[in-house]
Amino acid sequence: MTYKELDAQYFMPCFGRSMQIVKGEGCTVFDDEGKSYLDLVAGIAVCSTGHCHPKVVDAICSQAQKLIHCSNLYYVEGQAEFAEKLSKASGMGKVFFGNSGAEANEAAMKLARVRSGRKNFVSFTHDFHGRTIGSLAVTHKPAIREPFEPLGTPCSFAEYGDLEGLKNLVNKETAAVILEPIQGETGVIIPDDDFLPGVRDICDDAGAFMIVDEVQTGMGRTGEWFAFQHSKVMPDIISIAKGIASGFPMGAIVAREGLEFTRSEHGSTFAGGPVACAAGLATYDVIESVLPEVSRKGELFREGLSRFNPRVRGLMVGFTIGDRAAELSAECQKNGVLINVAADGNIRLVPPLVISNEEIARAVEVINEAADTLGI
Repeated sequence: MTYKELDAQYFMPCFGRSMQIVKGEGCTVFDDEGKSYLDLVAGIAVCSTGHCHPKVVDAICSQAQKLIHCSNLYYVEGQAEFAEKLSKASGMGKVFFGNSGAEANEAAMKLARVRSGRKNFVSFTHDFHGRTIGSLAVTHKPAIREPFEPLGTPCSFAEYGDLEGLKNLVNKETAAVILEPIQGETGVIIPDDDFLPGVRDICDDAGAFMIVDEVQTGMGRTGEWFAFQHSKVMPDIISIAKGIASGFPMGAIVAREGLEFTRSEHGSTFAGGPVACAAGLATYDVIESVLPEVSRKGELFREGLSRFNPRVRGLMVGFTIGDRAAELSAECQKNGVLINVAADGNIRLVPPLVISNEEIARAVEVINEAADTLGI
C-alpha cells in the first residue's frame, strides 16, 4: 500500500494534497522522492525561522528531555518568560496561551463577551478567523461557514475596508469588531492607511472592543512584530499563532492593560506547555535577529515581481493572476519552487523570515520564467 493509499483509507479527506514532504532544512523542503524545493509557503506563514532551525530544535529537544507536559495547576517553565516577551513586543498587557489560531480567536471573542456583557460581533467580507464553531461564525467565507449554521454567535459582515458600512453595523450590542489587518487567505489584501484608525474610532464610539487577528501577520511577518504597529492604533486584543513557535502547535492572545480573564473564566490543558514555550522563546530570539531585514527582503520581491504589481508588506507578498493561478503554481513546483494559490486567482508568498537574498533571486527567477512559459 502506498502512502497515498494509506492516507485515503484512514484519514478524513479534508485536504487537497499534491505530494509528500518528508524533510525540511532552512528554506528548503524535500519530497519522498528526494527532490528539493524552495519553500515560499512555509506551512502558510508558520515556519518563520525556516524548517528545523537549529536553535529551535535544540530548545525543543532539551526541554523534552526535562519535562514534556505540566498541568496549568502549576507554574510552567518558560510560560511567564514568553508572555513577558509578547507583552513587551506588542506594547500591550497580559497574555493567555492556546494551541492554534482558531483557539486564540475563540479566546479573544470569549474575553470580549465576558468583559463587555454583549453577545454580537462584526467582521468583514473575506476575513478568515478559523474553522471551529466560534471562529467560523466570524469568518465570512460562505462555502465553509454556511454548511454548519446556525453557529450560535451573532455576526454581521461589512465590506473589508468600508468604514461607513462598518459604522452602520456597530452599535451598543456589539461586543467586538474582529478583523485581519491584512487579509491573508484572500491573497494579501492590504487596506488603506486610514482603515485601522477608523475601526478604532468606530469601536470607541460604540463601546465595543477591537480584536486584531494577527495569526498570519504577527511575529515579524510584515516587518514589525505585529501588523497593527504599522499604524498608531492600539487594539484591545490581538490573537497570535502560526509563526509563534516555528511549527510547534501554539497560539496566544494579548490584551491591553487591565483587560484579562480572571480565575476559572478560561483554561486549557495543553496551552503554554513547557515544550511549546521553549520553542516559542527560541523562535522569538531568531525572529528578533532577522526582523530588521524583513521589510528590505520584501522589497526584493516587489522589484523582482514588478510585472505582477505585487502587494507587499514585509515578507507577505500577494499578486493577482486570475484563473491561471493554479497553473502557475504547478509550473513553479515542477521547477523546484513552492508557491500558494489563495482565493480569487491570487498568489500568496509567505516564505521563512530567514530567507536569503540569493534564495529570493532564485524564487523570482523561477516565478517569472514560469509565467513566461505559460504566457501569463
